[in-house]
Amino acid sequence: MKELYVIKIGGNILDDAGSLDKFLYELAKLPGYKILVHGGGKMATELSTKLNIETKMVEGRRITDEKTLKVTAMVYAGWINKTTVAKLQSYGCNAIGLSGADAMCVPAKKRPVTEVDFGFVGDILSKHINTAFFQNLLEFGITPVVAPITCDAKGQLLNTNADTIASTIAEALSEDYQTHLIYCFEQNGVLLNRSKADSMIERIDSFKYEILKSEKIIADGMIPKLDNAFKAREAGVKTVTIGHANNLLNIIKKQANAGTYIGN
Repeated sequence: MKELYVIKIGGNILDDAGSLDKFLYELAKLPGYKILVHGGGKMATELSTKLNIETKMVEGRRITDEKTLKVTAMVYAGWINKTTVAKLQSYGCNAIGLSGADAMCVPAKKRPVTEVDFGFVGDILSKHINTAFFQNLLEFGITPVVAPITCDAKGQLLNTNADTIASTIAEALSEDYQTHLIYCFEQNGVLLNRSKADSMIERIDSFKYEILKSEKIIADGMIPKLDNAFKAREAGVKTVTIGHANNLLNIIKKQANAGTYIGN
């Protein structure tokens, strides 16, 4: 079975030109099949502030009203997506920029209102990922670069968590590929102390995760990241690792201390 790397890039790396260039160069040189999923929250927040649109977050997830949806669509599926594709092309990687709405490759539905009304936020219909579309691109030597914007069956655009998109794509394609999911950002991995870079946890299982979450050691945006990581492992993704974007090749080589490995 062929190997596939589904790599999500996010955090402050997207705003650090030097770190992002290094990451994209290494990604471009990585042989074989790969899919890149990106976030872009900081840039969307900055633009929202300039437009006097209030940013509201709940456990690392953005509340998306109509104005915020326009900002996220412009930033995620526009500027960040296309500049990323252009840079990969300059490094010899034949890439194509997509959102989840393109070819309905990541179909979603609007999240129902429960205790929190997230607005125009999408919950992915995981059983309906357009795997044939991704497979065709991969087999033609094209690297998909996926922005975290989806749509529902009625054509309503939805802001969707990039970590969830990455894990769901990895899960869906694990039937046809030996999939590896890697979350890359500006930290060395999951940290016991967020102010100490050397406090990385080398391996974390679900039991330890629940303890650290209850003690507020793991909080905010790390919660959806780890929730998706464990879900992916349970769904058949071979490996899931969280680490620094500068360590991409070391993570792939499974070198010690290159990131936090998810699972027993």
